[in-house]
Amino acid sequence: MLTTPALLAVASGLALGLGLIVAIGAQNAFVLRQGLRLEHVAAVVAVCALSDLALIMAGVLGAGAALSRVPWLVPVVCFAGAAFLLGYGVLAARRALRPGALLPDAAGTRAGLAATVATCLALTWLNPHVYLDTVVLLGSMASTFGAHRWQFAAGAGLGSVLWFTALGYGARLLRPVFARPAAWRVLDGGIAVVMTALAASLAVRGVSGA
Repeated sequence: MLTTPALLAVASGLALGLGLIVAIGAQNAFVLRQGLRLEHVAAVVAVCALSDLALIMAGVLGAGAALSRVPWLVPVVCFAGAAFLLGYGVLAARRALRPGALLPDAAGTRAGLAATVATCLALTWLNPHVYLDTVVLLGSMASTFGAHRWQFAAGAGLGSVLWFTALGYGARLLRPVFARPAAWRVLDGGIAVVMTALAASLAVRGVSGA
């Protein structure tokens, strides 16, 4: 039975989980793009949600605390993530220079399921912010709820499931807008800027070791 402290833990986990995940980033940008193209949306949403659930559980079980005890690993993770995000930003910039448009029955050349899932996994698991923010922060916060830490984790997990489902399947409402190449130019140009900015911030974080 859910008691008042348990409900507070669930609500706190939900709020913090949404606060961390509802932001412009590599993963959300990819989910949005797939949703707009109606391309492997179910697989992308499932990969993102299940990955978040696994990472939240790892944080609650103590992986966040363990990571914080290995200071030399932080710069390595930051530089690797920066390189990956910069590469993804370059690809987005190239798409912005040659934008496509949504067709009535398709969204341009469709990528295979395996390639889409692989990209989604990379954007999720090679993103240092997942470990430095979600795992460490959520794991630390969960520990403050003591016996109700798993209710906190459940709230955070629920936030991830709700967000990715809404983003992936809600994006189709914007399809009329993205029937025009100019809209894709703006979207991919914005993604390129965000990815480059994230890469730069991670590189700075890696240099500082923070």
